[in-house]
Amino acid sequence: MMVNTRHILHLFLAVWLFQSSLAMANETHEILRKADQSRGNLEGVTWTVIAADKRSESMTFDVKARGFDFLGENVAPPRDRGNKVLMVNGNMWFYKPGLSKPVPISQRQRLMGNVAYGDIAATNYADDYEAAPLPDEAVNGELCYVFDLKSKNSKTPYDRIKYWISKERIVGVQAEYLTVSGKKVKSAIMESANTVRIDGRVRPFISKITIYDELLSQNVSTLTLTKPTFRKLPSYVFDVNLLAK
Repeated sequence: MMVNTRHILHLFLAVWLFQSSLAMANETHEILRKADQSRGNLEGVTWTVIAADKRSESMTFDVKARGFDFLGENVAPPRDRGNKVLMVNGNMWFYKPGLSKPVPISQRQRLMGNVAYGDIAATNYADDYEAAPLPDEAVNGELCYVFDLKSKNSKTPYDRIKYWISKERIVGVQAEYLTVSGKKVKSAIMESANTVRIDGRVRPFISKITIYDELLSQNVSTLTLTKPTFRKLPSYVFDVNLLAK
């Protein structure tokens, strides 16, 4: 009887630990999903992105995003006008006037300065990364969840990310981008001065990302996101076969 009781207690403990682990995983996924909503994960959103770096001329994109699909079209400078970058299901293509067809590119490919093409796209950290919770920390006096994110596939812009999410606002406020081994290569500060209405509630939406080169601290790039407009977008907007049209 004693042995059976011990086995039953061990079974109950195993079930409790499994349920607790599952609940924590679900909570983590939900936090990341909500933070992703402030980076473009919506039914449809258009905005303007200005990528700037003191070492090169700034670039302006008209952006359309739906879910995690993304289309950015260069509108400035004049020499780049009409260039397009499209992301569908994590796959990315580049097109410029004169090309016979779009060219596959990586989200990790550099756009300018510290900015990768994947930095201007909508994020899907909730599904593209395995997330391990770390102890809470404060960033500029704001208490944050902290997660160690490890990429699930090679399509993501970064192998590993240490990510701070505001507990009050559920938006990303800071990130460190690392190699698989944990070496930091870049860091970023996020601002969310724009707003979006989700499920009838007003939520913060990304307005600026400042990206720092870890090796050369004076190298700073910025992404400024303005004029967000929320409307449903048709599927043909994200059709790679229509990118040259």
